[in-house]
Amino acid sequence: MSEPVRARRLSEDEGRRLTQIVRRGKHGSIRVRRAMIIMASASGTPVPAIARLVAADADTVRDVIHAFNARGLAALDPRWAGGRPRLISDDDVAFIVVTAKTRPKKLGLPFTCWSLRKLAAYLAGSYRRGDGGGRIIPARSVGIGRERLRQLLHANNITFQRTRTWKTSTDPDFDAKLDRIEHVTGHFPDRCFAFDQFGPLSIRPHHGAGWAPAGQPERIPATYRRTHGVRYFHGCYSLGDDQLWGVIRRRKGGDHTLTALKSIRATRPDGAPIYVIMDNLSANTTPAIRRWAAAHHVEICLTPTYASWANPIEAQFGPLRTFTMANSDYANHTVLARDLHAHLRWRNTHARHPDVLAAQRRERARIRSEKGHRWGRPNTKTKAA
Repeated sequence: MSEPVRARRLSEDEGRRLTQIVRRGKHGSIRVRRAMIIMASASGTPVPAIARLVAADADTVRDVIHAFNARGLAALDPRWAGGRPRLISDDDVAFIVVTAKTRPKKLGLPFTCWSLRKLAAYLAGSYRRGDGGGRIIPARSVGIGRERLRQLLHANNITFQRTRTWKTSTDPDFDAKLDRIEHVTGHFPDRCFAFDQFGPLSIRPHHGAGWAPAGQPERIPATYRRTHGVRYFHGCYSLGDDQLWGVIRRRKGGDHTLTALKSIRATRPDGAPIYVIMDNLSANTTPAIRRWAAAHHVEICLTPTYASWANPIEAQFGPLRTFTMANSDYANHTVLARDLHAHLRWRNTHARHPDVLAAQRRERARIRSEKGHRWGRPNTKTKAA
């Protein structure tokens, strides 16, 4: 029997990047779907459950996982052929990329960053020094338009971004914790659970997306007064049967975490050991929780610091945010809780038998193949005149 397909262990930078794409990416985009597939697989979620999560064929999920294992985060952007031949040499491209990543001040220009217009002008050698010292001549002169320059930089993974701070895990047991999580999700999926808090949830209009007439998007009111406070969703996820449940609380506390662990323990009343993956929040590691876990055969598998992406439930929070929080304007927390639990019931009810779902998706894939139209790819066929 062959080993199940699974994404390799994520590095810290990969984990942070994938989490950012899932949380802030545009709903329905290829990058968001692929990021959810990679993050869910790396955290131990089986392929059939991932296929249900992103509404894709299981073979598509495996292709994305194999691509990530081979090419890393470059797998987020599928490479489709097309376009006219390049008019710029490889040396020119290398020079443009190096120049774009160099601060303008190091090249004698009074800028802290490049714009496309300034970068194209410098590459063409059209700038003069502000002190009258003469023309600024780059190492090589490259004539290129702004739109082609933007496309070329994007193709070389150079984008215009805000500067950000960074942090790395200081956990001395970083590898050991990841090893344990990989072991329990790989060997005991039917007895493996995940727990985390989702929030804060505030009562305010939330931007989202939906179908509307062109140029007439649905509008939601602005708000300046938020008097309802915040809440936190305490979620539990079962890897074995792909079920998600939880409750909304006013705060994060050790008593609430203990209640969630008891609900997880109740799903496996046989007394055999179970494994719960959660982060190292202080409310998750109180002495009362540790004593109860030891007495009830519950092993708590903590994720390393700054590595929330290692928790399998993180990938499940993406759809929860998209279909309950985005494009919403709830009147109060009671209405929010009612709709959130209604979505959870719908989600768990439609987690149908994986064999039936796989057969249906294979049939849809066959039909798309006959039409020459791939999932996530625009149809480039043109009608005959």
